[in-house]
Amino acid sequence: MNKTQRQFIIKEIIQDHSVANQEELVSVLKKRGIVVTQATLSRDFAELGIVRIHTKGKIRYAISNRLEETSITPLVTHEVVGIESNESLIVVRTLPGRAGGVASYIDSGRNKMILGTLAGDDTVLVTPASVKKIPMLLKQMKELLFDK
Repeated sequence: MNKTQRQFIIKEIIQDHSVANQEELVSVLKKRGIVVTQATLSRDFAELGIVRIHTKGKIRYAISNRLEETSITPLVTHEVVGIESNESLIVVRTLPGRAGGVASYIDSGRNKMILGTLAGDDTVLVTPASVKKIPMLLKQMKELLFDK
């Protein structure tokens, strides 16, 4: 595996999972058959712009261009009224006129488990990439959008 492939996988893991420390990331990478040293990981973090941030009372890694998105999280959480799902879609209910902004916020996260969103006035339809992952995606969305 070359450096580019390894860094792509690291970015994917950081974007899709809450990783709190380098040891945890080394463990996840090892399960995927990728062995890295702490020094290599530190260099990869610097090149990829991965930083530690505080969210939901915890520390986790994030890609630095997503820092602005985390700063608007408190605003978005006040616009969300509820989240529910069926076997094929997730529905996010918002305050009147706020669905477009919430949908844009969801889309900006570039979560690989989401194909896309469609916003009305007070409702956002979230189309999952796989119906098998709806429970996990629903949990992630509730944690993100109900972070009060």
